[in-house]
Amino acid sequence: MDTNHLDLNLLAILETLLAERNVTKAAARLHLSQPAVSAQLSRLRDIFDDPLLLPTRRGMIPTERALQLAGPLRDALDQLRNAVQSHQDFDPASAELTVSIACSDYIQAAVIAPLAQASRQRAPGVRIAVRHLAPALMEPQLASGEADLAIATPDATPSHLRSRHLFDETYVLIGRRSHPRLVEGLTIDDYVALEHVVVSRHGGHFRTPIDDSLEALGRKSKVVLSAGSFLFVPEIVSESDLVALVPRRLLQRREERLTMIELPWLGERFEVGMIWHERSHGHAGHRWLRELIVEIAGDRTGT
Repeated sequence: MDTNHLDLNLLAILETLLAERNVTKAAARLHLSQPAVSAQLSRLRDIFDDPLLLPTRRGMIPTERALQLAGPLRDALDQLRNAVQSHQDFDPASAELTVSIACSDYIQAAVIAPLAQASRQRAPGVRIAVRHLAPALMEPQLASGEADLAIATPDATPSHLRSRHLFDETYVLIGRRSHPRLVEGLTIDDYVALEHVVVSRHGGHFRTPIDDSLEALGRKSKVVLSAGSFLFVPEIVSESDLVALVPRRLLQRREERLTMIELPWLGERFEVGMIWHERSHGHAGHRWLRELIVEIAGDRTGT
């Protein structure tokens, strides 16, 4: 292959063609005419001595050679873009930027909600796209650019990903206002006698890590409802005699409807941090947003 005939414009066109797999769509995304993109595709085929993209009824499919090129090409161009952008000033008041954040529903309530308010005031041109976080898919989400940032429990963050601690989260027991059995000084025996709501990330499970701690003490909680999300648990317990053990930051702006009980004998806590890929590390706008998240996380109630 004669690399002397390659230039950045050609590589950017190849990256877009591999992403769109359609000459017309690629031309629109690149703000070029369809004949111009077709001509550049022909040049690329000659340079790589490979068809790269094969026509089908619904667009084009990449060859094996093209699939081999896709990842390294994207990474190389991302590094170049970040190198250029890292030296550019980012003015929050006027800049336009879209950042995708992968996180759980709990993080949406505890971090994203206040983040959205702060970013609208300081950077009205910044948009935040929230994506569902599947821990097993976090690494490919960040590597592919499907997500720019993850906010999660960084239990086993791969060494090639960057991370930053945000806060340590603790739990509080909640129930409706004037719940007759929710009083300070609640013992373990009082706790297990109550009827509980738990949240199952995998759906339908009635056991949580807290139960492992209780079992070690010879106790077992009485779980009567397994919910799929933390977000509506405060509503459930506020209108019943059910109780729930929830992360403390979930209760921001909801304290007036609930009774909250501290459990000093419960030592459970978990860490929350930001995780991101090297490709977005140097981007001035992404750096600004990460610093804003650190500020937001530090301002919230918690340890």
